[in-house]
Amino acid sequence: MSRVINDNPVIVAGGGIGGLALALTCHELGVPVVVLEAVAELRPLGVGINLQPNAVRELQALGLGDDLNRIGVATRGWSLYSRHGGLIWNEPRGVDAGYRWPQYSVHRGELQMTLFRSAVERLGPAAVRTSARVVSYTNTASGVTIEVEDGSGERATMNGRVLIGADGIHSAVRAQMHPGEGEPLWSGHLMWRATTEAPPFLDGATMVLCGHDSTKFVAYPISEAHPKTGNATINWLAEQRFDLSDGYNKEDYSRQALVDDFIDIYKGWSFSWLEDLETLVRGAERIYEYPMVDRDPLPFWTDRSVTLLGDAAHVMYPVGSNGASQAVVDARKLGRAFVDHGVGAEALAAYEDEMRPATSEMVLRNRNAGPDYIMQIVEDRCQGVFDDISDVMSNEELTDYAAGYKKTAGFAIAELNASPEVIPPGSRAVVNQ
Repeated sequence: MSRVINDNPVIVAGGGIGGLALALTCHELGVPVVVLEAVAELRPLGVGINLQPNAVRELQALGLGDDLNRIGVATRGWSLYSRHGGLIWNEPRGVDAGYRWPQYSVHRGELQMTLFRSAVERLGPAAVRTSARVVSYTNTASGVTIEVEDGSGERATMNGRVLIGADGIHSAVRAQMHPGEGEPLWSGHLMWRATTEAPPFLDGATMVLCGHDSTKFVAYPISEAHPKTGNATINWLAEQRFDLSDGYNKEDYSRQALVDDFIDIYKGWSFSWLEDLETLVRGAERIYEYPMVDRDPLPFWTDRSVTLLGDAAHVMYPVGSNGASQAVVDARKLGRAFVDHGVGAEALAAYEDEMRPATSEMVLRNRNAGPDYIMQIVEDRCQGVFDDISDVMSNEELTDYAAGYKKTAGFAIAELNASPEVIPPGSRAVVNQ
């Protein structure tokens, strides 16, 4: 027999970046909230991610600007290279590009733990409950009733005004809302990801992408250089496309891998700014293998008093450095809907109407034409061999391609700088009855 535990107006399934950003937003708006996280203990897992200026703006609005400076690197540049070391495209990022807010490269786990600590400090330790997996939900006349399972398998029910499914790529809330969807869709690409303590490259604050669509290497620092060793924490990603019919074991979502599983792919790759790619890769303590997966865009996110947020709503390929950023923006946009419509089904519907079309477009665009797809165009035209990129692509073609993705993703410079605050300071939300 399930026991009933105390009610909360906003119940968040999932203590990841999006769920915790929403909890902090609810606290800002004066709305009681509880976050239910399935794992027994939150730990700083994962590797590097990028936070775009539109997300940094919202995290600064939550009072986390100093934390971002402490845990990350303010990214100043973004460069694309062919596999032969030719510079395809280089552009400034963050404030150097003209944004009013920086871009940050950070360790995903450190960001999550920063959000977690802030939530506990502001809302109290009971606001984030671990070993609490949301199993199912039922819409009711007054909101929603959910079933929660703890680490021992005991189940309890909880009532709330709304349930927000921020429970990731394998979301139980999404699975109930869209039964029969199945597993995430594999692209045929595998990624090997890790961090290495190594000397900084270029200006120590630039993200580099090398290669083309079938074989890629990405690297960027997620810490400043240590004053004694001179080394920074370098996040890197190696990516290779396989034939979908090869039957590769893609279901093990984070298998620990060995360098020799993939390093031969990069034999002969060299870059003037990096002493040796293989040395960087072999310097990692642990390497993890991930299949590049996403899900088809959904026809709807909202079921009366239940909606989705972050990867549960729109998991996408990590080609535009936009996954974590979008989860933060989702949380803030949902908070604004609470301000405008009260905490209830009307707010959830308004949030979906604003966010679902744009994020669905991003999911599809990342499959076929992410911002780094320019590298494949260069590979197709000249096999990545050139003396001057203008002999291969015009500057207008390069500029238009880069600008198009920024606009789709919601961080075009002029539009973002001119846009009003998502949640004006002092805003409050009411809980609808």
